[in-house]
Amino acid sequence: MTNELVINARPHETRVALVENGTVVELHVKRGPEQELVGNIYLGRVLRVLPGMQAAFVDISLDRPAFLYVTDVYNDLRYWEQIMLQEADEDNSLEAVTPLRMRFLKGSDINIEGLLQEGQDILVQVSKEPLGAKGARLTSHITLPGRHLVFMPTVDHIGISRRIEDEKERTRLKRIMQELRPPSAGFIVRTASERAPKEKLKSEMEFLTKLWTNIQKKKETSSAPSLVHKELTITLRAVRDLFTKEIDRLVIDSREEYQSVMEFIETFAPNFRYSVELYEGREPIFDAYGIEMEINRALDKKIWLKSGGYIVIESTEALTTIDVNTGSYVGKRNLTETIVKTNLEAVKEIAYQIRLRNIGGLIVIDFIDMDREEDRERVSLALNEALERDRTKITVVKMSELGLIEMARKRTRENINLFLTEPCPYCEGRGRLESPTTICYDIFRDLERESLSGEGGAIYLLVNPEIERALKEEERYSVMELEKRINRRIIIIGKDDFHPEQHEISLQ
Repeated sequence: MTNELVINARPHETRVALVENGTVVELHVKRGPEQELVGNIYLGRVLRVLPGMQAAFVDISLDRPAFLYVTDVYNDLRYWEQIMLQEADEDNSLEAVTPLRMRFLKGSDINIEGLLQEGQDILVQVSKEPLGAKGARLTSHITLPGRHLVFMPTVDHIGISRRIEDEKERTRLKRIMQELRPPSAGFIVRTASERAPKEKLKSEMEFLTKLWTNIQKKKETSSAPSLVHKELTITLRAVRDLFTKEIDRLVIDSREEYQSVMEFIETFAPNFRYSVELYEGREPIFDAYGIEMEINRALDKKIWLKSGGYIVIESTEALTTIDVNTGSYVGKRNLTETIVKTNLEAVKEIAYQIRLRNIGGLIVIDFIDMDREEDRERVSLALNEALERDRTKITVVKMSELGLIEMARKRTRENINLFLTEPCPYCEGRGRLESPTTICYDIFRDLERESLSGEGGAIYLLVNPEIERALKEEERYSVMELEKRINRRIIIIGKDDFHPEQHEISLQ
């Protein structure tokens, strides 16, 4: 089986799926007008300083003020940052040292009032997207990621990815970085740098340092709040961060985005150019690769296991609970064996669903009760092994006697289920429906499928009145673009008795 990066790019939506051995393990979605914030650098203005929370609210020209904690403020703190960074996880950027900063601050007199004042301008970077009612999380510790290196202009430190296990290679890379880097500049050597020649690392280092110089110049000529540096598009970020030597090929269905990817590849990873493919099939790309079905499955609350057992996933603002049940599985020998086998099967599905749905924050897993300590240890070990492929930082607590496992997964973007759906108005929020935007895009894909049959003529589309309004107003340009692509006119008719997720397509 192969590992693939499959990209479905349309003017209204771009979807990136990471497929490992035929299974979708990660899904990233970006919609037309929506902002991609993580990685963006802003010249912000401090609105309020909150001594009781050791934090500040900063205006970066978004709908809600962003949040900046005292440990994420850079203000001549090199003397202790250097010490703290010696203990940092070299796989990550400065987010890894936050607990270390907290430990240092407890024994110091550093406080938010001494670092920030209301009305002050400050250069900040978005480290977490707004989630729910919470504003974006900021840091003033800027990081500029490249394909091989991450540049940290405010920190004097060299880190090597822990995924590079060969000690000789780690020593070689560290020696190269010490030789090439500018004074007092920090770099993290990413996994993609393994076996990379010195010239390639030098070239990328020069690019990143020049980028930082340009950002500083733009800061001097800008007035707060304003954007001074925008992160790459979702497509190019996927190429930079996900298209590694473990990926056999990248497939994309947009010629324009394909050209953009090839230009990026030629600059940063020319050896990968033969692994990029333009998909030109008539069938939608996510249908052809079986991805659409997996996305629909990721929206279900109940996930069935092959044995007949199932898991139930419930998310709230504070935490996510996952319940394991035997369902129709009755086993072959005894109850103990049935329970352990169901729990072990559930472990793989849970690890998969957490990664696919991008579930973050506190997660509580309620396994079926097991009496024997060795069985609980066996299930716990299996869970940790299943989570190893997840690139996001995860902390797992030992299983309790009641069969509960608590874990925390770093939250950087919204749960894919919450992103694609909205509270159901028919059940007063107790359940969820697909959002009008998601329904519109599902309809677009159905229209592409239906247009494959028959020749010419108009297509009549019957939908709920709310969806009719969305198609004719917010999505009118997408409808026009689709009409051009399939060379058919689309006639949209509202039906009062249709459920929002219901639609019918009739060919002329």
